[in-house]
Amino acid sequence: MRLNYQGPSPEKVGFLLLPQFSMMAFFAAVEPLRIANRIANRPLFDWILISTDGGPVTASNGMTLMADQAKGEVHHLPTLAVCSGFTPEAHLNRPLMAWLHQLDQVGCCLGGIDTGAFLLAATGLLKHERVALHWESLPAFRERFPGIDTTDELYELGERRFSCAGGAAAMDMALEVIARRHGAKLAIDVSEQLIHDRIRTRSDQQRMALVKRLGTHNRRVVEAVALMEQNLEEPLALEEVASRGDVSVRQLQRLFEQELNATPRQWYLQLRIKRARRLLSETDLSILDVGIACGFGSSSSFARAFRAYYGYSPRQVRQKTA
Repeated sequence: MRLNYQGPSPEKVGFLLLPQFSMMAFFAAVEPLRIANRIANRPLFDWILISTDGGPVTASNGMTLMADQAKGEVHHLPTLAVCSGFTPEAHLNRPLMAWLHQLDQVGCCLGGIDTGAFLLAATGLLKHERVALHWESLPAFRERFPGIDTTDELYELGERRFSCAGGAAAMDMALEVIARRHGAKLAIDVSEQLIHDRIRTRSDQQRMALVKRLGTHNRRVVEAVALMEQNLEEPLALEEVASRGDVSVRQLQRLFEQELNATPRQWYLQLRIKRARRLLSETDLSILDVGIACGFGSSSSFARAFRAYYGYSPRQVRQKTA
């Protein structure tokens, strides 16, 4: 999926499917290529499904796809997209790392769909790159790879690397590839076939506007929640949140209970605990480090708050994803 592909036609794209990969993101990437072939009435793109051992791979939704080849049978490939799920690095090992490096050395354009960027980063193949990830995965990635530039934009398309936020963003990235290779008219025709009302640019927002997510237009509530989301590692005192919104703590409390059916303290704690759940699932940070990254002063206070919210402990999450 590089910017200026000059290889043979059809352009071949490999998809490395790892256990629990996102089926939605995979299909969103493949279907535009298939439709482009049909509309053009000639094979512009070809694709191959790869697994680590050549066997079938089960996605996060429980559906299973058959692989065309094992990774060890693939030695040259113009483009490879790594497709993974909630615990991407659980499937990373030395043979897989070596294979990815070998493909890179022979000129393969490597990219990650959804959490696939975690594996490429852990393999050392995303140095000096800008990486797009799903907004839920961004905190975990930034904790795990602080030296890599990240963005919450829909996708990034470079000369030798690409990444996208997963889900429908994979469709937008594929449509951009089609436009760059074969013209905007074909990309628009493909988009219309997909009932995709417009091709989003990479800078479009991933998340629904905060007003829509919260279901309220109250300016003070929206601004307070935005402030909370920006300050999870070092939580602000509620007095500070209220002050920045030019309201009293009592007014803020009344507004939250009225608009969100929760107190500001409950809402803030919920944001921090949900972020902790993602870090526990997607990184190998210690439980203490996860707690600190989410604003808890000790592992005991973190564990108590986490258990009170979810009904199970941080350690149980870590054991389940191990």
